[in-house]
Amino acid sequence: MHEGTTLNNTLATGLITRPALLEAGAAPAFCYDLVCRDQFGNIKWQETIHNLVTTEGKNDIIDKYFKGSSYTAAWYLGLKGTGSAAVGDTLASHAGWTEATPYSGNRPAITFGTTSAGSNTATAVSISINATATVAGAFLSSVNTGTSGKLYSAGDFAASRSVASGDTLNVTPTVSVS
Repeated sequence: MHEGTTLNNTLATGLITRPALLEAGAAPAFCYDLVCRDQFGNIKWQETIHNLVTTEGKNDIIDKYFKGSSYTAAWYLGLKGTGSAAVGDTLASHAGWTEATPYSGNRPAITFGTTSAGSNTATAVSISINATATVAGAFLSSVNTGTSGKLYSAGDFAASRSVASGDTLNVTPTVSVS
């Protein structure tokens, strides 16, 4: 009796014995450490949240990194109001939530540090609050104002949080790839 094998049998056996070949890497994701201080410097609340990466954000990475089209290193931090972020959200269309702007000016810029071991922690973004509002999360966009840019990611707090005029919200974003 002569036993034979085909290319399909060999590949199937290899994939069964090496399941790691089937794993896919995730898009770089963000963790946001937030600390809200009152006008006297006392901590009112703090929270660490993880984000979801939008489809728009994943497509943007592929286009810029692998296709080499129109890359920019400018990223901005926004605050989101109540409602849940969804992977289908874009900066122009995020029906489940609105942007919260209890501060003056545009979305603040994010300044990244040195990347090491697949992670990069940015300098804390300090937002001076000048109005009473409810914030429910944070997001990362490619433009400092408007809706014409890319929404890379958005994350929700465990529960909505209150901010008041005179508060300072310090947000430290960390991006990691695992």
